[in-house]
Amino acid sequence: MRTDIAQPIRLSDYRPPAYSIETTALSFNLEPSATRVKATLAIVGVGDEPGPLVLDGVRLKLISIAIDGRALGADEYVVSGETLTVPAVPAAFTLETEVEIDPLGNTALEGLYMSGGRFCTQCEAEGFRKITYFLDRPDALSRFTVRVEADAAYRHLLSNGNLLQSGVLPDGRHFAVWNDPFPKPCYLFALAAGELDVLEDSRVTMSGRTVALKIFVDPGQSARAAYAMDSLKRAMAWDEEVFGREYDLDLFMIVAVRDFNFGAMENKGLNIFNSSLLLADGATATDVDYERIEGVVAHEYFHNWTGDRITCRDWFQLCLKEGLTVFRDQEFSGDMRGRAVQRIKDVKSLRARQFSEDAGPLAHPVRPSSYMKIDNFYTATIYEKGAEIIRVLKALIGDAAFKAGMDLYFDRWDGHATTVEAFIQCFAESSGRDLTRFFAWYEQAGTPQLDLASVYDEAAGTVAITLRQTTAPTPGQPDKQPLPITVRLGLLDEDGRPQGDEQLIVLEGAEQTLTLPARARPVISALRGFSAPVALTTDAPEKDAYVLLASDPDLFNRWEAGQTLARDLILKRAAGTPDEVGEERYAEAVGRALDDQAADEAFKALLLTLPSEGDLAQAVAPVDPAAIHEARDALRARLAVHLEAALYRLHTGLHDQGAFSPDAVGAGRRALRNAVLELLAAEPTADVFARAEGHFNGANNMTEAMGGLNALSLLGGAPFEAALTAFYEKWKHEPLVIDKWFSVQGRSPAEDVLGRVMALTAHLAFDPKNPNRLRALVQAFTSGNPARFHDPSGAGYRFLADQILMTDGFNPMTASRLIEPLGAWRRYRPELGVQMLAALQRIAAHPGLSKNVGELAAKAIGDAGPAATT
Repeated sequence: MRTDIAQPIRLSDYRPPAYSIETTALSFNLEPSATRVKATLAIVGVGDEPGPLVLDGVRLKLISIAIDGRALGADEYVVSGETLTVPAVPAAFTLETEVEIDPLGNTALEGLYMSGGRFCTQCEAEGFRKITYFLDRPDALSRFTVRVEADAAYRHLLSNGNLLQSGVLPDGRHFAVWNDPFPKPCYLFALAAGELDVLEDSRVTMSGRTVALKIFVDPGQSARAAYAMDSLKRAMAWDEEVFGREYDLDLFMIVAVRDFNFGAMENKGLNIFNSSLLLADGATATDVDYERIEGVVAHEYFHNWTGDRITCRDWFQLCLKEGLTVFRDQEFSGDMRGRAVQRIKDVKSLRARQFSEDAGPLAHPVRPSSYMKIDNFYTATIYEKGAEIIRVLKALIGDAAFKAGMDLYFDRWDGHATTVEAFIQCFAESSGRDLTRFFAWYEQAGTPQLDLASVYDEAAGTVAITLRQTTAPTPGQPDKQPLPITVRLGLLDEDGRPQGDEQLIVLEGAEQTLTLPARARPVISALRGFSAPVALTTDAPEKDAYVLLASDPDLFNRWEAGQTLARDLILKRAAGTPDEVGEERYAEAVGRALDDQAADEAFKALLLTLPSEGDLAQAVAPVDPAAIHEARDALRARLAVHLEAALYRLHTGLHDQGAFSPDAVGAGRRALRNAVLELLAAEPTADVFARAEGHFNGANNMTEAMGGLNALSLLGGAPFEAALTAFYEKWKHEPLVIDKWFSVQGRSPAEDVLGRVMALTAHLAFDPKNPNRLRALVQAFTSGNPARFHDPSGAGYRFLADQILMTDGFNPMTASRLIEPLGAWRRYRPELGVQMLAALQRIAAHPGLSKNVGELAAKAIGDAGPAATT
């Protein structure tokens, strides 16, 4: 039994720092296993009696410590496992420390570590304390000057801000000095050093300043950074045009690294990126990779104002920078790639990741009130639901008031660390509205259930629409209050013609009824554009969904109608009551949608894709993954048979041997062609096998190659094995491509896939210490292959527990992110749930468990408690 129970950190206990670090001068003498870091901190006490100086520091070897030039004796300071305390200090003083750290041995990838023979950093959220002693908290802002010295083999020496000086030193070493004139918390500190190629460009800002742009990558890879550079320049222009925000330094840099726990990091002036989100060409990257690069490059750049210039007061305010910046990058992507298609993709991601989070034991508010490890709160709730709340706010107060509120926020809080309350106050002032009740969106966990009922009065020519909201209890929050929910709503007639103008309804309380004119029984199109992050149910007859699928001018709701029809049909079959007539009618409706010449290919690809098994599992309880898988496959097969001629025609007609272009039009064509092939693979005829092999072998870009390989994985057999072998031989020297090779095998529907996955963990190319590679295989199986992961034997659960415990030994942050598939054990069939719980209990009982994994395992177990022992 574990007795070392860690205590949570609570928002209610927040106190401002007792000391301010006015300036920070760091000097790095880089060596892989014994880097020396000298820190000179100008510190001022805050208030009359600030008390002892307590600095954060973990895994640091203290070499020396001095105040105002005087070395401290051993009895004048105390070093613990996590802090350095100096009991007596002057009101203002200079603290000098020197520590030694081991970047090569830092497998947790936090602080300063080695990746591919290069030095790099990751300091958010609490990594800087692994570099030197400091006030490692986001409200401790300081101006940094950094000197980096290393062997000349590390050709580029990079840090935040502008380069002040560089030069050659004796004994084959060199140095560089960087200064960031803007105050920042230490989590935004960055350093990178190594042999790197650089892609250079520049951009003139709206005020006429020329900013140098540099992207540093592995040698020989600079051409693959071209799309990232293009995305960066477009993001800079968009932020000036839409938000009036101009870049503020003379230089903007990005560095790609192979080993990274996150996707990317917005360090001021020196972004550090996971190479998977920076490098792309048509031969090695898919269209999805290009879209993610475009979005993430924009996201990290947008952080310059929403995260760097204005940061969060404490980590409870994480959504202040992340939710707002996700909203900004989604708006950017919508403008770049088409708003309707992008909105559908964003909502698909929200429902897959955040709705499931809200429905389980790991549910938490967008602004949480306590945590054990803040690393565990980099979640879909903070990021994606946080963005949706901003979207609701904008709809609630209107575009003009929203823009004025953003301008006020930038003006008022530039250069400060602030709170969600201060952010919302700016919009209260700009709109003249009382937003007190709106703030509940930040404090209340759970996805609201919105029910819509209607009564048509033919004699009066009106329809009465009643909206009701409820939110189910979540851990620690049994009672819920109504939220202000924005509902975009339109009326059609049964022929799909509009009846009146679109309405914006704001549901303020638990229930509201409104009456609208209607010349005929209306087909109600509600929650257009997914105007609030809620789960909608209506009393509309099934036939209305077919009207919406065919005619709704809101493309999101057209897609939503198709998804609703497919979901209901699949769940009926999974429950043992198939509606074969309904399945045929649905197939006919999809066929008509494919013939719609006005719809673009990207939208048709989304229409053709059925709800995922994960989405379907959220709509039913108890969850039977095998029944859902079989029922979904059955509807796929019916569509394939019913639409066979149209699908063959599309697959042939969409084939394009021209030069690859990552633009939205080309990506839409390839997405539709791949979706068509995936659907055809539901009926494994000889012709389908031949088409899949031809698709794979004839591909001139990675998007189509992966489309063919995915289809072959669904078909299985010798053609799939041959394709896997050919793919590996061709790309075995390309790490990012081999990640895809691992993933497609983890998602294979073959009954023996777990044996394949376990064998792949021993493959020469599998390195569990590389987060990309670990996620590519393990998460592809545990999160992307629910029918096989939830095998009744429980072998999938035992495999995942093994992987979590192994990974926790060297990278707790990555290990903790593997727990999620076990968390919803209560919602599954009892014979599955009990085994999922046993896996969690085994994890929780493991000696030496990290705080990261321990916190999430305990939450997932909940009131079930530890496993019984004898």
